Amino acid sequence: MKIALAGAGAFGEKHLDGLNKIDGVEVVSLVGRTLEATQKVADRYGIGHVSTELGDALARDDVDAVILCTPTQIHAAQALQCLEAGKHVQVEIPLADSLADAEAVVAKQKETGLVAMCGHTRRFNPSHQWVHKRITAGELAIQQMDVQTYFFRRKNINAKGEPRSWTDHLLWHHAAHTVDLFAYQAGSPIVAAHAVEGPHHPELGIAMDMSIQLKAANGAICTLSLSFNNDGPIGTFFRYICDNGTYIARYDDLVTGKEEPVDVSQVDVSMNGIELQDREFIAAIREGREPSSSVAQVLPCYQVLGQLDEQLKTQRD
Repeated sequence: MKIALAGAGAFGEKHLDGLNKIDGVEVVSLVGRTLEATQKVADRYGIGHVSTELGDALARDDVDAVILCTPTQIHAAQALQCLEAGKHVQVEIPLADSLADAEAVVAKQKETGLVAMCGHTRRFNPSHQWVHKRITAGELAIQQMDVQTYFFRRKNINAKGEPRSWTDHLLWHHAAHTVDLFAYQAGSPIVAAHAVEGPHHPELGIAMDMSIQLKAANGAICTLSLSFNNDGPIGTFFRYICDNGTYIARYDDLVTGKEEPVDVSQVDVSMNGIELQDREFIAAIREGREPSSSVAQVLPCYQVLGQLDEQLKTQRD
């Protein structure tokens, strides 16, 4: 299977590393913002075709599918472009930065029948998979998820500390991980959602702090705190408070509420959530099935985000 990857930045390289571990997969085209920087990444990974235009990759007959690791603000438009070109597509989280755009991608997927998946990585991290397997087996039930998503990002830089060409967003990007995961793990739709935000950054124009509360139809609740102002350990930390134990997930690692390590090494074929996400995308295409984290499956998340966005706009008014 031949893949084009758009977005040769920090997260794009994580996908390239993951794809290198999947048999029968070749990245044949790399699309980036600047030709020189993109060529350097392509040389490092042995990718033959380089361009600054997604359309160049889509025009290639040898491209079966596309992975989009581009700026949030163009995710939906590029996903539509890929589907219209007849290519399967995986778009990194978030699917869109508006509900209308997310709905447009879901509608196009249904029209084309192609595989369209969104990179909600938390569904694939071994730590969260371990919890999910026990929930579905009836061994655990979530009472509350307490989640902290913390960064120190007062300047527009990426995960590698390099200047970014676009502005990140606490609600439409980082909250999307938790909103989707909470409903997925609770096994119940979200029926109540509330949000408040702190001051907007004078230059970036985004809220730097945010608090979100969620409730599922089965009674489970979630408290989510997000910040770009946190000068300390960064990342997202999930505390699962269950009827039968407490667990803390830190990306691919898991401990009990008493910080006792939980062995998740046998949960899946890899300990890398990004690789597992890519494996699901490839497998769904090969098997002609809907992937976990398909655009249709994650649409309820964006419906909740749209509701929260309207709440925050009303508060600002």
